[in-house]
Amino acid sequence: MNHDYYIGIMSGTSLDGIDAGIYDFNQSKMQSIAFHYQAYPTAIKKKIRQFCDMSQTVSLQDYGELEQQLSELYAKACLALLAKTSLSAKHIKAIGSHGQTLCHFPNSQHPFSLQIGDANIIAQRTKITTVADFRSRDIAAGGQGAPLVPAFHQAIFHSDLENRAILNIGGIANLTLLPKNSQQAVQGFDTGVGNTLMDSWIHQHLKQAYDKNGDWAKTGTVQTNLLHALKADAYFQQPLPKSTGTEYFSKAWLMDKLNHQNYRPEDIQRTLCQFTAETIAEALLKFAPTTDTLFICGGGIHNQCLMDSLKNLLPIPINSTKDIGVDPDQVEAMAFAWLAKQTLEGLTSNLPSVTGAKQAVILGGIYQA
Repeated sequence: MNHDYYIGIMSGTSLDGIDAGIYDFNQSKMQSIAFHYQAYPTAIKKKIRQFCDMSQTVSLQDYGELEQQLSELYAKACLALLAKTSLSAKHIKAIGSHGQTLCHFPNSQHPFSLQIGDANIIAQRTKITTVADFRSRDIAAGGQGAPLVPAFHQAIFHSDLENRAILNIGGIANLTLLPKNSQQAVQGFDTGVGNTLMDSWIHQHLKQAYDKNGDWAKTGTVQTNLLHALKADAYFQQPLPKSTGTEYFSKAWLMDKLNHQNYRPEDIQRTLCQFTAETIAEALLKFAPTTDTLFICGGGIHNQCLMDSLKNLLPIPINSTKDIGVDPDQVEAMAFAWLAKQTLEGLTSNLPSVTGAKQAVILGGIYQA
């Protein structure tokens, strides 16, 4: 049997670490072969946060050294992944590397989105052709450069029997709307905050990277005035296409909304959880009111407080992408493996109906082994 193995590596806006997976796309159904998660070292995570904080000044030398360090980590993650299998570099057609987003400004006078991770280093260390810098070509074509995974969602999750929505909850939350009528355009966009503010708040107060199971949020009470202030942000009224990032929904943004009000920290955490849930639910009901089932992936699926809030807000079944064949923790890694495959085969993989690009284009640069 012929195999079509690709590696996808993803490090998202939650800044937790690296997801790496090997996927076989030469089957009637895409198959996951192996998966490896590698947490970021504390010092690296701190550096990334400094770069993502628009209020801080950083040097070009620090930038270059951080990219080099991250690139070595990506390469090591790929090698550790391969070590879990009987496969070697010669079996892998390509690595699709998303890189680490530092900032995303698709609506500025000179639009750009910056992901760091030098594909030269990844290709050199692994001896595997690497595809990277997926977002820049879509922006060059007039798009937002995000979200990019809806094309992959369409390829593997579309159903002729029901209208589906795919929700990824990372640092930022994004929706893909998949109408059962394949003649209708797929839509996708960032709904706004996912985990990023909850992660930042619990790190500030309890020195924890994230709110496991939403346990801390469960001890708090939603503060209605604060919730209304958060939801009043203009982003939520913007038409599609739209995308955002943690440089916008930042700690500084939250402090401005708090406006020196004296809330209990756990009440703020609970309110942030409700904020994420309500902005997701309202976006889904506004843009896809005929959705039959919502399928969730990403780290946010493990926050039970968030999941309970969503179930209380939406009148439709809410399931994991595991129910339609893909582990919710692997969807984005698999997506970038698939995007690399599209690139090598000379196929387009952005959706103009999602990003607002003037045309479909081939994404990513190819760095030969």
